[in-house]
Amino acid sequence: MKKKLFLVLSASAILGIKAIAQKSDTINSDLQLSIDKKALNFIALGDWGRNGEYHQREVATEMGLAAKALGTDFFVALGDNFYPSGVRSVHDHRWLDSYEDIYTAHSLENDWYVVPGNHDYKGSVQAEIDYTNIDRRWNMPARYYAKKFRLKGDSTGEVLIVFLDTTPLISDYYFSPDHADVKAQDTSVQMRWLEKVLSDPSPTIKWKIVTGHHPLYSGGHRIDAQETKDIRDRLEPIFDKYHVDLYICGYEHSLQYIKPAGRTHYFISGSGSETTPAILLADGGKFSRSENGFIAFTVTMYNVEAQVISYTGKVLYQTKINKE
Repeated sequence: MKKKLFLVLSASAILGIKAIAQKSDTINSDLQLSIDKKALNFIALGDWGRNGEYHQREVATEMGLAAKALGTDFFVALGDNFYPSGVRSVHDHRWLDSYEDIYTAHSLENDWYVVPGNHDYKGSVQAEIDYTNIDRRWNMPARYYAKKFRLKGDSTGEVLIVFLDTTPLISDYYFSPDHADVKAQDTSVQMRWLEKVLSDPSPTIKWKIVTGHHPLYSGGHRIDAQETKDIRDRLEPIFDKYHVDLYICGYEHSLQYIKPAGRTHYFISGSGSETTPAILLADGGKFSRSENGFIAFTVTMYNVEAQVISYTGKVLYQTKINKE
């Protein structure tokens, strides 16, 4: 398939930065969903909890259809799970309005692994942790945690996925009265824990994937924001040191794939409901679209395929990352 130039023109004026067209890996209006049910499949979705509004319900419908077709094993919720200010308790009505009554397809009943976002910190993050003991599919055992997933078809292969709590890693939130709980978190403990988890020498770990809420690179609103630089300064050296393959996040309300210098591939899946403008970065930008949707990942021993799917069910983009 021939490569085509792609540029998100509408965002450049809004963001006040220059967008430069680049070649993307695979851009085609006739892309078909690639299916491999013998592989490990998961879907990543961020910034979604808006009572079904801003196309949240349509995204949920297409997630159900894609999950059924792919044989999706689990889901990763990338933070800002409830707008505008998290939940107050495990009895908050938002559990029904923005989660239980929205993601109703049978194919969406597999495990959801959840990280907190900055809007969740405006409510009770502890309530989201406690909901793990109430809802069968909701998994948030702590503010940050990790899990190994067995690769299908190979009893010796595993994927290590780390679920980070990125909000306390950004200094601006310490000055916000809406994020008071941030001050109670010890980020040095989380960073030591992260290094310990990523340094696991087990030969069974074929892929290392880290997930969190905030991006290290972005073509969205926070492209030059101090918070983006802060989290990049804290996490990128660790990713480089321990050979992290993918970092998947939300926060920016768009769909992006960025590959700067180095080993790690960066994906943003933050348009589970409201969208905001985004451009294709001149340096490392592979794909960028301000459209509601999600990203499906298919993992084998030798590669990871990422498919960006819109709220209309259209496959917007596909790329395959081979194991180095």
